Amino acid sequence: MKIKQTRPNLERELRAAGDATRAKQVAIYFKTGKGEYGEGDVFLGISVPAMRRIALRHTVLPLADLQKLLDSKIHEFRAAALEILVAQYARGDEKQRKAIVDFYLKNTGHINNWDLVDASARPILGEHLKTRSRKILRKLAKSKSLWERRIAIVSTMTLVWAGELDDAMEIAEMLLDDEHDLIHKAVGWVLREAGIENRARLIAFLEMHYAQMPRTALRYAIEHFPAKYRKKVLAGSFGFY
Repeated sequence: MKIKQTRPNLERELRAAGDATRAKQVAIYFKTGKGEYGEGDVFLGISVPAMRRIALRHTVLPLADLQKLLDSKIHEFRAAALEILVAQYARGDEKQRKAIVDFYLKNTGHINNWDLVDASARPILGEHLKTRSRKILRKLAKSKSLWERRIAIVSTMTLVWAGELDDAMEIAEMLLDDEHDLIHKAVGWVLREAGIENRARLIAFLEMHYAQMPRTALRYAIEHFPAKYRKKVLAGSFGFY
C-alpha cells in the first residue's frame, strides 16, 4: 500500500528507522556537546542513505510542512526537509525555484551543521547562481554565522564544476582569516576542485596567500598534487611550475 505523503507520516517513518546506539555515536561525531558547534542537536540515529530513501518518498510536501521540519531540534527531520527541498528544486520551474531559494536563505539558521550545508548548498543555491548575480555569496561570506559562511564557500563548488573559478577564488580569499576549522576544510576543498580545472591558477593563488593560509586549507587544496610537489608547497616553494 502506498504511504500517503504527509509530514506526520514522514516523521513516523524517520523515528521508526532510528537507532539509539547509533544516535549516541553520531551525536559525538557531530559535536553536540556544550560549547561545540553542534550543541543541542538531537539525533535519531539514521544512516544517510536510509534517511534519504525515506525523505524521497515525501517529495510533494509543501514549504509550510518543510518549515516545521526545519524548525525541529531533530537533526534527521531537518536533513529530510533539505533532501526534499533539493528534489523539488531540481524538478521545479523558474518560479518554484525562486521560491525555494528564498525559503532556503530564510532558513540558514536551521541549516546548522556541516552535513546539512554540504547536502543542500550546492544543488540549491550553487545551482541557482549559475545564471544569476553572485552578490549573495559575499554577504554570506561576511556573516557572523559559521553556517552561512560555509554555505557561501560550498555553494561555489557548483560554479567551479561549471568551469567558473572567479567567485570561488574570491570567496576563498575572503575566508582565509576565518577562525573555524570547518571553514578551512571547505576552502581547501573548493580550491582543490578549482585546481582540477586550472592547476596554474591554483598554484598562483597558493603562492600569493601562502603565509596567510591555514594549514588545513592548504593540505586539502593540494591533495591531488604529486607527493614531491605537495612537500614543496607545504615548505613554501613554488618554483616547480
